[in-house]
Amino acid sequence: MKELEEKMSAPGFWDDPQEAQKVAQRVTVLKNKLQDYIKLQKNLEDVEVLYELGQAEEEYLVEAEQALKQVVKDLEEMELQLLFQDKYDHNNAILSLHAGAGGTESQDWTMMLMRMYTRWAEQKGFGLETLDFLAGEEAGVKSATLLIKGDNAYGMLKAEKGVHRLVRISPFDASGRRHTSFSAVDVLPEVSDDDSEGIVLNWDEIKVDTYRSSGAGGQHVNKTDSAVRMTHRPTGIVVQCQNERSQIANRLSCEKILKAKLLELKRQEQEKELADLRGDQQEIGWGSQIRSYVFHPYSMVKDHRTDVEIGNVNSVMDGEIDPFIDAYLRMLAAQRQCEK
Repeated sequence: MKELEEKMSAPGFWDDPQEAQKVAQRVTVLKNKLQDYIKLQKNLEDVEVLYELGQAEEEYLVEAEQALKQVVKDLEEMELQLLFQDKYDHNNAILSLHAGAGGTESQDWTMMLMRMYTRWAEQKGFGLETLDFLAGEEAGVKSATLLIKGDNAYGMLKAEKGVHRLVRISPFDASGRRHTSFSAVDVLPEVSDDDSEGIVLNWDEIKVDTYRSSGAGGQHVNKTDSAVRMTHRPTGIVVQCQNERSQIANRLSCEKILKAKLLELKRQEQEKELADLRGDQQEIGWGSQIRSYVFHPYSMVKDHRTDVEIGNVNSVMDGEIDPFIDAYLRMLAAQRQCEK
């Protein structure tokens, strides 16, 4: 925090307002965390005093027990913050959803997941911006990309990276049969020039196409070629944005996503090299099934990595996914400790 404050006081700091704002926000977050620690320490001291008073008057023991429960809860939340050890954990998150095979059923499932993450972000008080949205032909969504803005957004949402499986009686099947649908979720950190690890976009290697947005229409229907698609020729990576009304805004969003994807590719290559050196055989990627959501014949959401189960599917679909995220982060921390 001291280093960032020195950076803020340096001449020319506000010459780049956007980058300066990010640094200022980071300082605010760190100051709040420091205040949380000071508050926790004081509350713990208060509990000790209440227990001492309780030796003479029993009513203080009841108050001490209630205060201790709150301290334990606050301590668990602070402990969770310590699990964010990766370089980009504190960054905003770029979350993409893609419907699997299965047509309308899988597209509806993807829309349900999009709503789940939207509710989760709202409950956290995070900012939310839709960068790209491709509606399904009959219902739901084929693909969507969201920018979720908040401290540790990427650190938490990286737990959601993978394939999500739905089992239910399909409302689109007149015969009332049970269907299994899949949707893939990808999560990347939003990166600035300072933390992009030397990733620079070479425009000689990028094909840029513009086209008309395929929105739902209405009074704001876009009648110009404002949507942007970028293809990175060396890697074959394709990104597109069509949710903004101007081509310039969509282009900037595309650049942001492409840079994040290239950084992720670089990190995957580095991880693969380390895995080869260690002799690891595990697949590095995000294509594996991580969680099942069963609506029928019983109600259950199960994470296949941590074995965490929640019986209330509706609460999960309303954004209550923190138990899965917490368990995954603790599992990562345990694995990291074992490697040491």
